[in-house]
Amino acid sequence: MTPPVRVLTVDDQELVRTALRAMLRRTDVEVVGEAADGARAVEAAYELRPDVVLMDVRMPGMTGVEATARILRGWPHPGPRPRVLVLTTFDLDEYVHAAMRAGASGFLLKNTTPELLVEAIGVVAAGEAILAPTVTRRLIRAFSDLPPPLVSGGPGGPGDPLDALTRRERDVAELVARGLPNARIAGSLGLTEAGVKSTVNRILTRLGLENRVQIAILVLAAGQGDG
Repeated sequence: MTPPVRVLTVDDQELVRTALRAMLRRTDVEVVGEAADGARAVEAAYELRPDVVLMDVRMPGMTGVEATARILRGWPHPGPRPRVLVLTTFDLDEYVHAAMRAGASGFLLKNTTPELLVEAIGVVAAGEAILAPTVTRRLIRAFSDLPPPLVSGGPGGPGDPLDALTRRERDVAELVARGLPNARIAGSLGLTEAGVKSTVNRILTRLGLENRVQIAILVLAAGQGDG
């Protein structure tokens, strides 16, 4: 039997945390802790080692953006870091852009359906990324805020940073931008899932990116993910 995904919920509104806990109790997701602000979120993540952190962004004191950065960049334990799934009220929220740069793996609006939220938790727990469509459109505008090597054209020099990729890497990047998980990318390109994962890791390293979300934004901003 597959163990449940262990989740830490972070929101400054007790009503939201209570609703999330009640909803997720009826699924295969296990809520292992809650936090009402960013500082406590960091402490709880370090202590509880969840698989996924459901992170609000607008909170008093330490924001969800700073908490995300501290959790992911200051992770004190051996082994994998938790994945951060941002839940935000506004698709125009500039904090979402910053959270992406901090390494968050997914972005959903708080009005999403329970089914999609549970699916998203599973997706990011598996090391992949998920974006609400309206958030995706807003994040494309943040392209100018991606790491400096990308703004200047990446390792390959001036021009399209995707020029630094091989043809196969570009194919994989374009399918990542369409939101396909590794299994579907593998089926589309005649690869193994392990091969896709390895290719994604090479893309991240070659372009100096943090995660699949940034790959998607880069491809979309370059006009490569529309097909």
